[in-house]
Amino acid sequence: MKKIGLYGGTFDPIHCAHLILARDAAEQLLLDEVIFVPAAVSPHKLDEAQTPAAIRLEMLQAALAGERRFTIHEAELHRPPPSYTIDTVEQFRRAHPDDQVFYLVGSDNLPRLHTWHRFSDLQELVQFVVLERGNAHPHPGEYRTIQRQIGISATEIRNRVASGQSIRYLVPEAVAAIIERHQLYQEPNRSPQKN
Repeated sequence: MKKIGLYGGTFDPIHCAHLILARDAAEQLLLDEVIFVPAAVSPHKLDEAQTPAAIRLEMLQAALAGERRFTIHEAELHRPPPSYTIDTVEQFRRAHPDDQVFYLVGSDNLPRLHTWHRFSDLQELVQFVVLERGNAHPHPGEYRTIQRQIGISATEIRNRVASGQSIRYLVPEAVAAIIERHQLYQEPNRSPQKN
């Protein structure tokens, strides 16, 4: 039996806070593997512009290169949107019925977590673990929490790129190179949410 962490999100872009908290979760929960699951389209971001999935996947692959315990599961990118977590988890559980599965979720998702598609079924299949980057989203102690003070968000990175500011040290160098090559995030403040 393996201990697996599933880490879903748009990863637009993947940044150092995602990676640091994934590493912390792997170490604190003694996970054998952290599987990043990029969403085709998040059900909670249907009206927001997104970087094409292929480019977000390219950034994720670049960021995870050389990380032994970090892998990518592309299932949501190959299904029609929106990307429901329950569909991914059920698919994963069918393929790995004996594994212990933790679902890593950012604390900014907690206020609407109960609205996720088939949430009660999802709670039966995974143990939620909250990744907290600060104290901006206090929550009840219903779920285990991995906490670290990191003031980095995808929204900030997109806005910095749009205004010509540096994103060095906020994203891996390989991700910064992809952002520059594809000329991503030229428009400011595409998303009001921290991610």
